[in-house]
Amino acid sequence: MKRSQLRWLVTLEEQVVEPDGAGGNVSVWRAKGAHYACLEPLTGRELLDGAAGVSRVPFRVTVVGAPYGAPSRPHPKDRFRHGTRIFDIIAVSEADPAGRFVECRAIEEVTV
Repeated sequence: MKRSQLRWLVTLEEQVVEPDGAGGNVSVWRAKGAHYACLEPLTGRELLDGAAGVSRVPFRVTVVGAPYGAPSRPHPKDRFRHGTRIFDIIAVSEADPAGRFVECRAIEEVTV
């Protein structure tokens, strides 16, 4: 992987629970940082979810590596956002032995 392949500016977001002011809690997404990423679509498929069709495309998202414990390191259950597109992260691994890049497996779902 070369840094020149990281062409997409994506926002890394994490889900947090905050009080809603009425005694309950609400789940919101908070930005953790911005990354330049390489987005590679893999084989997708279309499903029926009730009356609506859902297009589900897995992606390989590669970003610059960060050490374990760093807030800028992606984690499963985080997500990447690019404009209105959402990529839910399901797995994170090192892309190279030196740890210069991190590879995330993500899913983009769109109702069609």
